[in-house]
Parts: sequence; structure tokens; C-alpha cells
Amino acid sequence: MRIDILTLFPAIFNGPFSESIIRRAVSAKHVEVYTHDIRDYSTDKHKRVDDYQFGGGAGMVMMIEPIAAAIDDLKSQRNYDHIIYMTPDAPTLNQQRVNTLSLSENIMILCGHYKGIDQRIRDHYITDEISIGDYVLTGGELAACVLVDAVVRLIPGVLNDEESALTDSFQDNLLSPPIYTRPKDFNGWGVPEILLSGHQAKIEEWRMQKAVELTKRLRPDLLK
Repeated sequence: MRIDILTLFPAIFNGPFSESIIRRAVSAKHVEVYTHDIRDYSTDKHKRVDDYQFGGGAGMVMMIEPIAAAIDDLKSQRNYDHIIYMTPDAPTLNQQRVNTLSLSENIMILCGHYKGIDQRIRDHYITDEISIGDYVLTGGELAACVLVDAVVRLIPGVLNDEESALTDSFQDNLLSPPIYTRPKDFNGWGVPEILLSGHQAKIEEWRMQKAVELTKRLRPDLLK
């Protein structure tokens, strides 16, 4: 998989992408991740990429020309399965969406900033719009980091134990059940005896029961 990210602040990605899962995935050549500075596509001598919005109102808007030029440049080099705009006014990211995106060959992610981007980019270039929650961030960069991490970990070979991802929360519209590790007693706090029984069928039955109970209590909307 190849992921291209269009951003005004490429340095933001240096930290998250140089650690943990993404770093290992890139090193093992399971994924290629590239950032592209939208300012490089500005024709303004000051590399300006924003302007006032038509009709008045507070906040600046990212201009159409540099974004269109950046997308056109990348599209001339390869075909993209998805061109994604990270924005709070979009469907919220969920595990099913992540599962689908993880099957892609090429993904482009556009990070907005200021008040947002010219609507014509959304109308004519963007194929998918994704929000990571009902709140507003300074820009789309942190949201893009979340999306990339969620997708990359599902690429075959990235996780040491690929079955682990199949039992994550939301994979079957349930939250994960409680989990425990050694020691089996800490400060008098024990581990449920069923998990120490070695009876795998009963253990799985207990886990399913707890997952359903937890989902009913914390995220009943998932059971609809």
C-alpha cells in the first residue's frame, strides 16, 4: 500500500510516523507513506495558500489552485482507490471503514486547515470524507495520523500476531471483553477463575458474555 498525505505542515507527521507500528511497517516495506507540502504547489511568490471567503465571514479558506495542482500531480503518477478529506463535517470513522480502506493499493489524504477548503475541491476531487469525532481540530493532520495508524495495522504482516486485530473492539460490533495477565493476584485483586481453567470453550463463552454486557453498558448504539 502507498499513502500520500497533502498537508501544510508535513513536520507534524515526523513524530507519529517515526515510532511504533508505522515505522516498522515502512521499514518492512509493507507500506509507503509520503507527505507533500501543499505550499510547494502555490504559484504565489509568498507561497500563499489561503484567502478570504466569498460572502464574508470569519476565518480564512484554503485556496483551490494549489490543492488542485497537488492532487492532479499525484494522480498523473498513479491511480488512487480513495482520495480522502479529513473534516469534522463528515461521517465518523469506524472499524468497518478502516477494514475496507486497508484493502486499498493507493490512498491520498488531504488535510484541511484554517476554516477549511474551497468546496469545489470536495465536489470534484474528493471521493471520501472522514471525521474522527464530533469536535474541531486546528487541522486535519492529527486526524490523518489516526486514520493511517488504524489502516496500517491491518495490513498483512504488520502485526506480529495478525489474529489479534480480528478480536479488537468494533470488529464484530462489540467492545472487547476484559483482559488480564500475570500475576494472577495483585494486592488481593484476582483474575476470574474461568480464565485460569484451561477450558477454552467456556473461556470463549465468558468472553462473549462480557463483551455483550460491556457493549450494552457503554455503547448500546453498536447493538442496533
